Amino acid sequence: MVAKDELLTTFPAFFRVENRKVAIFGNGEEAFAKTRLMVKTSAAITAYADDPAEDYAAYLAENGYVLVKAGFEAAQLDGSVLAFAATGEAEQDHLISETARALSIPVNAVDQKEDCDFYTPALVARPPVAVAIGTEGAGPVLAQMIRAQIDTILPRSLGPLARLANRLRDKVDVNIPRGAARRAFWSRFFNGSVANAVDKGRLLEAECLADEIIADGSSVAGHVALVGAGPGAEDLLTIRAHRLLMEADVIAHDALVPQAVVDMGRRDAERIAVGKRKNCHSKSQNEINDLLVSLAREGKRVVRLKSGDPLIFGRAGEEMAALRAAGVSYEVVPGITSASAAAADFGLPMTLRGVASTLVFTTGHDLNGETLPDWAALAVRGATIAVYMGRSVAAKLGARLQEAGVPADTTIAVVENASRKNRRLFHGVLSELADLEAREDLTGPVMVIIGDAVAGASLEQSSALALNNNTAFTPKTGAAHVRENLS
Repeated sequence: MVAKDELLTTFPAFFRVENRKVAIFGNGEEAFAKTRLMVKTSAAITAYADDPAEDYAAYLAENGYVLVKAGFEAAQLDGSVLAFAATGEAEQDHLISETARALSIPVNAVDQKEDCDFYTPALVARPPVAVAIGTEGAGPVLAQMIRAQIDTILPRSLGPLARLANRLRDKVDVNIPRGAARRAFWSRFFNGSVANAVDKGRLLEAECLADEIIADGSSVAGHVALVGAGPGAEDLLTIRAHRLLMEADVIAHDALVPQAVVDMGRRDAERIAVGKRKNCHSKSQNEINDLLVSLAREGKRVVRLKSGDPLIFGRAGEEMAALRAAGVSYEVVPGITSASAAAADFGLPMTLRGVASTLVFTTGHDLNGETLPDWAALAVRGATIAVYMGRSVAAKLGARLQEAGVPADTTIAVVENASRKNRRLFHGVLSELADLEAREDLTGPVMVIIGDAVAGASLEQSSALALNNNTAFTPKTGAAHVRENLS
């Protein structure tokens, strides 16, 4: 048996108010607030106020709502389906509430729980879709906080999509049998190409796509989303990425994507680990390409979940080429790249007026050849260099940049597990970069940022990179220039 304190004392319900009278009593801000809530509906609002505030009266007049300048009388409730007592005077609100109850009219008295038959929820409106959040009057601020979170999750296109669904309902009833077939159709409608077209404002295209699905209920067109999971923190995932994860049939994820991010996907979605950790690839890139094409051809909605941003060292180019060649529809959802997350952890500017106006993203693998890569010359001229996957070649990286003319005392920042709760920050200078290879305690992904602008970082939470460095760190190259530009 459910414990009493786990039971709701109110039953959530939606009142039909279209063209029906809703009476609002009060002169000031409380009545104004209830009016602003009700104007999100098609109710026939009637405001009763013997001395309305100037802005309230102006709002009612501008929007064509009825204002009756009179004190409360029982007859004013005639024909109402709802009433709000919002005078700000407890005795008056109680009188209005008692009168409404005697007439079997549901009433809400502001800030007086005992005089309320219903509570006004925090509302997320995507007409005709509405999400109402209630706390039984116990925590309005909590309800507003939840409302704000839901508001960011639900796409603005949800309303137009629901209206299109309503227009097509009769056609669907005639052409698609009840049961599993119809459920499958609506799942495809709300999660597939139709929803994507509406989200992009292509309403005519969306209606044509819906007609095609109705005409061919057995054929399902798959779709692949190449989604950036960001650097690892769940709350840095984009809203669009989260929505696609909740709609996915299959999530094909890299090893560097934390399990907590993978778990943000739909509970019954199939999870496929496709590896892509250094020296440990469970699948080759060609195998991943073939897998994405095969799943899409089965009619699956696939999320290819990549660490960071798919278009930055994520091999998205190869996957997009394979999907295009196979005629599979796809989209790309950017993610926060690790360099940006690492810079944010350190509080360092990667570009800085008068110090560094060029930013280079590169990988340690660029140093495997005998010739220095083109970006080495940019480093000499003061560019900020963000190095991905550079730990295993840190000694070579530091040595070759110094050979190219980058000063040995150029400031560097090193971040392990950027953005995550277990992140670690280290600082030093270019000549100490070789020590990074000796740090066997670093097991997570490492980002290295090199350049004069790094001297503007906050070092309060970081440690010295060099294992034998017990002295205070003082950045040299460009440090005075950085401080001058930050002042």
